[in-house]
Amino acid sequence: MKRETLFLRIALFIIGLPVLALWMFGLPWLIKNPVNPNYAHILYPIIIGICASSIPYYIALYKAFRLLGFIDKNIAFSELSVKALRVIKYCAIIITTLYALIMPFFYLAAKLDDAPGLIIIGMIPPFTSVIIAVFTAVLQKLLKNAIDIKAENDLTI
Repeated sequence: MKRETLFLRIALFIIGLPVLALWMFGLPWLIKNPVNPNYAHILYPIIIGICASSIPYYIALYKAFRLLGFIDKNIAFSELSVKALRVIKYCAIIITTLYALIMPFFYLAAKLDDAPGLIIIGMIPPFTSVIIAVFTAVLQKLLKNAIDIKAENDLTI
C-alpha cells in the first residue's frame, strides 16, 4: 500500500504546483498587465477571489496528504480520517462559494471583452469543487458507517 500512497502523495504535490505558479507568477503579471486597461477594475475582484480560494485549496491538499498518512499507518478507519474528509468537504464548499461570488465579475469581463468562453472557464472551479464536496461527503458518511459497524463487531466479539 505504501507504493500507491506514495504515488498519490506525488500526485497531490503535482496538483498543488500549478496553483502555486499561478498565484506567484500569473496573477501578479495580470495585475501589472491587464488585457484591457479600461476595465482592469473588474479583474481585481476576480484576482482577489482566486487568491482567497487558494487558501482552502491548500488546506484540502494538506488534509488529503494527512489522510494518505493515516492509510500508511493503517488507521484509515478512524475518526481522524472522518475529520480530514469533513475539512476537505468544507474547503470545497468554501471554494465553490468564493467562485459563485466572483462569477458576476467573470460575466462582466466576458461581456466587455466579447469573450463568452471566459464564463465557461470561470465555471470550471466551482463545478469541480461541488463534485469534490459531494464525493467527500459520501466518503465521509461511508467511513463513519464502517467505523460504527466495526465498533459494533468489536463489542460483539
